[in-house]
Amino acid sequence: MIPYLGPLDLFPPVEMAREDMGGLLAVGGNLQPDRLLEAYRRGIFPWGTVEGQPLWYSPDPRMVLFPEEFRLTRSLQKTLRAGKFEVRFDSNFAGVMAGCATTPRPGQDGTWITPEMKHAYTRLHELGWAHSVETYEKDVLVGGLYGLAIGRMFYGESMFSHRTDASKVAFAHLVRYLVANQFGMIDCQMYTDHLASLGGREIPRADFLLRLTALTAAGSPRSAWSTDPLDPAR
Repeated sequence: MIPYLGPLDLFPPVEMAREDMGGLLAVGGNLQPDRLLEAYRRGIFPWGTVEGQPLWYSPDPRMVLFPEEFRLTRSLQKTLRAGKFEVRFDSNFAGVMAGCATTPRPGQDGTWITPEMKHAYTRLHELGWAHSVETYEKDVLVGGLYGLAIGRMFYGESMFSHRTDASKVAFAHLVRYLVANQFGMIDCQMYTDHLASLGGREIPRADFLLRLTALTAAGSPRSAWSTDPLDPAR
């Protein structure tokens, strides 16, 4: 049985997650900011809702990317140097969420980014926890990503692309921003070939949680992010 959480119920231990169900840990509770931040600090994340109730996951192994292991290919480096896209931080969070929710993906029917999820992460953005990196072509949003920053830990949530390499350019700028600000790890949640091509890899959940505890406790200002301080093509 998957535990059902009431509004005030604590999360069960992550070791109870059902690996035969992709790491599903619990159902219910709410998506209030305090609940979400508690979940992320414990290595738990919501992945969609059913009848308005959030589904909470903690898979083992965990897909992560260490910023120093980011794989900048020659083709992506060429795209960055060409300056085809303009990159902005935290200037259109709603647009990025909408792009992630509506962009078709192979093998997926619909989206897990429900209205409840949009509302929850928009609130986290307003509070300075959630951030977006956007790529523009001629002032039109064509790609980007969003996620959360707690301490020196970044939790990637979703990305989209309407032009070749648009999301990869956003990711490259994100990585350089994280390196410049001494972030230690990006949570990618679950394995995909796309993330692996960028340098992501799976680690045991126990290892992930140990690193997570230290990184979320590290100091980092909670505020809107400014323009990328470094040129990722260098």
